[in-house]
Amino acid sequence: AQTEQAATPAPVQETAPAAPTSAPAVPTPTAPPAAPITSNYSNLSPWERLALDPIGNGLAVIVLAAMIVSAIAGAIFLLRASAVPHLPAREWLIPALCIIGMLVAGYLAYVETAHVEAVCGPVGDCNTVQQSEYARLFGILPIGVLGLVGYVMILLAWGVERWANRQLSGYASLAIFGMAAFGLLFSIYLTFLEPFVIGATCAWCLTSAVVMTALFWLVAPRARPALAALRQIAEGDHGEGAKG
Repeated sequence: AQTEQAATPAPVQETAPAAPTSAPAVPTPTAPPAAPITSNYSNLSPWERLALDPIGNGLAVIVLAAMIVSAIAGAIFLLRASAVPHLPAREWLIPALCIIGMLVAGYLAYVETAHVEAVCGPVGDCNTVQQSEYARLFGILPIGVLGLVGYVMILLAWGVERWANRQLSGYASLAIFGMAAFGLLFSIYLTFLEPFVIGATCAWCLTSAVVMTALFWLVAPRARPALAALRQIAEGDHGEGAKG
């Protein structure tokens, strides 16, 4: 019996787990997700975005309607048989408007490239517009830079039209009309985006849209005479070539 008791192994005493040397880390409460930026109202209808700023967006709608009417009137004018007489007294309004447009577009280009806040004034919210995805063409080219280049090109074409020979003057007249027409259509697109897609309006952008619309009205009467003059030059060249 003693031998059996000696052979029986003594029970192993369980030891308590060692106390942790450091207290477990308390999980830090995570911050609530950031609210969506004010320029992205994907869950709102176009009319609800329009109602976000009734004054600024309402002004944008008025300018948009005026530009659409101008584009339609310009298309009708080009189809008319008779031409509107050229008014030299208004000639210097073209470079004046180009300079105003360059100042506005240049400021917007500075805001977009330097990533600074714009001075918006009492109407609209231009910073929301400038910080939206639509402030850059194809996500690369700032719209302000594109507008600045456009006004400079129109001003240069006006100088060529005024002081170059007849043929170059005709080409410059058509170029001015083409650039003003493109600028008007592009301004219609941008102005539509502000109240109905972005939900905010940029007063600087509306100013540029008004300037481009005024330029379009000034240069539209010269499109048909310039085209007729170029046709006469081309017919004269063909006639001289046939005689030779």
